[in-house]
Amino acid sequence: MAEASAKTTGKAARTPEAAGGAIARIGIGGWNFAPWRDNFYPARLAQSRELEYASRQLTAIEINSTYHGTQKRSAFAKWRDETPDGFVFALKASRFATNRRVLAESAESIERFVDSGIAELGGKLGPVVWQFAPTKQFDPEDFEAFLALLPASVEGRELRHVLDVRHESFMTPDYLKLARKYKAATVFTDSDKFPSFADLTADFVYARLMRSSEKLKSGYAPKALDAWGERVQAWASGGIPEDLPRVDGKAAAKRRREVFVFFINGAKERAPAAAQALLGRLGWQAPPWEAGARGG
Repeated sequence: MAEASAKTTGKAARTPEAAGGAIARIGIGGWNFAPWRDNFYPARLAQSRELEYASRQLTAIEINSTYHGTQKRSAFAKWRDETPDGFVFALKASRFATNRRVLAESAESIERFVDSGIAELGGKLGPVVWQFAPTKQFDPEDFEAFLALLPASVEGRELRHVLDVRHESFMTPDYLKLARKYKAATVFTDSDKFPSFADLTADFVYARLMRSSEKLKSGYAPKALDAWGERVQAWASGGIPEDLPRVDGKAAAKRRREVFVFFINGAKERAPAAAQALLGRLGWQAPPWEAGARGG
């Protein structure tokens, strides 16, 4: 049978807006995952077209391959060109920068990652996630030395940094003070496995949701997705969801925030459906996808 190919209707999908016009970007981790070929991608869609399709059904993707190894500059340019205007990539930074005993010695690894070509994503370059091992404990002096190494920009592109801290020792006002000083967001994990606290440490929000269930078609029960829709609205409008745990309980400055939510873990095969369901609750609908020649 003929292989399905892709065409969009030409218009880029509008970016979903939450409360007060703030932007909410909802997505998944990566795009090449075999089980998604049974429940997300169209039948007979070439694997080489999966990013093209996923980027028109969702509004953001977190790239994991950048965590494991250096990508070519040409790869970032290719990803940029295969996705529509308004789409955003979050990037997991190199593990060689974060999985080390002394973080202050990360300068070379940080520079190698930042200079690998990520600026080729252009306006589609989203936050950079620095993920630390679950065994990495909070050492204020060493951690601040690491934060001081993170560049503010690359090749004229502003960089926004996210800290995915996975040890309970980070649940302290001292950590929050440092993250805020360097304007780095802190991942909210919604996980029992890792620390999960919703204190805001930057002017944007980054959540990696990990509770999807294989038994539920959308990964989450409708009420749970309703609740996440309300939390996104609260974050976007400048508030903090009252039902999420925090360390210091301080009120944040009331201003609109860009919100990133990724369905990452749990039953990964359900992640696209969960992301689409949350986007629907925010009033966003994907543009039509038709068989035919590649469209822009």
